[in-house]
Amino acid sequence: MEFRTGWFVESLATQTLIIFAIRTRRVPFLRSRPGGLLTAATFAVIGIGVALTISPLAHSLGFTPLPWQFFGALAVFVVVYLALVEVTKKVFYAEPVHPAGRPPRTRGREHRIGRRAARFSHPGALPRSSGMPALAGTRELS
Repeated sequence: MEFRTGWFVESLATQTLIIFAIRTRRVPFLRSRPGGLLTAATFAVIGIGVALTISPLAHSLGFTPLPWQFFGALAVFVVVYLALVEVTKKVFYAEPVHPAGRPPRTRGREHRIGRRAARFSHPGALPRSSGMPALAGTRELS
């Protein structure tokens, strides 16, 4: 029964405190302060969960009182858990990894020349204005 009680308190603490980590891309409490009502409600839920384990309802709920050492270990576990969540967030929101070196070309020289010449090209014959001779050395488009 002590394991079940410890599991209840630990999961309640970690799953309510994770709210602070997932609500922002920044580091909670340092770079992004949560609202007072959210903070109070979260810690009230954790407090009520711990109080249930020592209340008169504890036995009927299947809980037993936890030793004080458990709460020290719980504090360490929660800090490590939230730190790992922050590291995971950094990795998730990081820029995508690009392969080293130049990527291989998928199109050839003709494509590049065509792209560069595209603004100077016209799909059909250009209308000639009357009286203007063709330039020497150029061929007519037909």
